[in-house]
Amino acid sequence: MNILDHISLGVTSIDDARRFYDPAMEVLGLSCLAANNAFAAYGKDAVQFLLMVPTDGAAYTQGNGTHVAFRADNQATVEAFHTAAITAGGVCAGAPGPRPDYPASDVFAAFVRDPFGHKLEAIHNGFAA
Repeated sequence: MNILDHISLGVTSIDDARRFYDPAMEVLGLSCLAANNAFAAYGKDAVQFLLMVPTDGAAYTQGNGTHVAFRADNQATVEAFHTAAITAGGVCAGAPGPRPDYPASDVFAAFVRDPFGHKLEAIHNGFAA
């Protein structure tokens, strides 16, 4: 059973965020299911990942040591996510490849930072595999 209902990240602009996230999420089979000026909600059949302009009016922040990992069906999807994210304005934070220091021996992952500084991972054979 998945214990998480959804994850949200703060951004300064939903329009700016969607220019990055729409193509990056599409590679993983996720689409924007709903959006307005305050949020963009992504998922397959239900919302699981949100981008939100902070409701308290304060600036968003990203956490040091925090990242969001998206499950990828295969190594090619990890590589395609990395390419799509970089093309859409992300910054490489770990090229696609094996991760021998992870608990499972056949993990293949890539890391990027979105235009807002959030660290994202696409992972195949990860912890939830």
